Amino acid sequence: MNSPGNPASRADAPIGVFDSGVGGLTVVRQLIKLLPQENVVYFGDTARVPYGNKSSEVVREYAAQDVRFLLSKKVKLIVVACNTASAVAMDVVNAHSDVPAIGVIEPTAREAIRLAGDRGVGVIGTLSTISSCAYSTALKNFKKDVMVMTQACPLFVPLAEEGMFDHAATDIVAREYLSQFAGRIDAMILGCTHYPLLRGAIAKAVGDDVRLVDAGEATAKAVQALLASARILNQQKSRPMYGFYVSDFPLKFNEIAERFLGRKLEFVRRVHIYSNGVIAAQ
Repeated sequence: MNSPGNPASRADAPIGVFDSGVGGLTVVRQLIKLLPQENVVYFGDTARVPYGNKSSEVVREYAAQDVRFLLSKKVKLIVVACNTASAVAMDVVNAHSDVPAIGVIEPTAREAIRLAGDRGVGVIGTLSTISSCAYSTALKNFKKDVMVMTQACPLFVPLAEEGMFDHAATDIVAREYLSQFAGRIDAMILGCTHYPLLRGAIAKAVGDDVRLVDAGEATAKAVQALLASARILNQQKSRPMYGFYVSDFPLKFNEIAERFLGRKLEFVRRVHIYSNGVIAAQ
């Protein structure tokens, strides 16, 4: 942990967030909504997206590099917005970080258990996240006898990035993936940061009686609680600073990010990933 004299332990130090691409911006959106005074630094590894179809070993390697980059920005806390990295690499993140780190799995599972009734919880996500069983394990840690149903939904990511939120094709894909859940669960975890953008199609496919659990909302609440307990909530009234870094395609990132965040981005820089794994802003 940082000492009081370390800039990263100051209340006005930024929150660091990383994701394999743009999906983690749905987490940033919830952080900005809940904690409007906090400064945020975001890294999207757009050159190596997606993490969801890569081996655990590769994701763990990338996660370590992502953490080192955020620490170079003197962040006071790291949020692993990527579900895949949260599922397979939190131990790596904690080993490489000297500030607190929060993944999306545990806060989201806790919220799902709070909302679940007798019928159980559904989990949808990338193939890697579903295969890891991380959500199933976390859910059963909170409630041993909970019934868990899972489904990988790989087509949801490109549909979200193309802005096809209310498209007939999205409804068709959602029904194909999710019809099995109807009438069998009380809550569903949107286990990929892209999925909240498709909330409408997902809700139609599973039924209005199913509570959809947004990892961004649950994680933002966990961040707020951690910062409050550590007494490093930013109380300054100055305009917050948001910095966005990507490893490729900054112009495309701008387009998608503004769609995800609902606002224009003022600061986006491309970084370079060196052969030794060091990530540095250009």
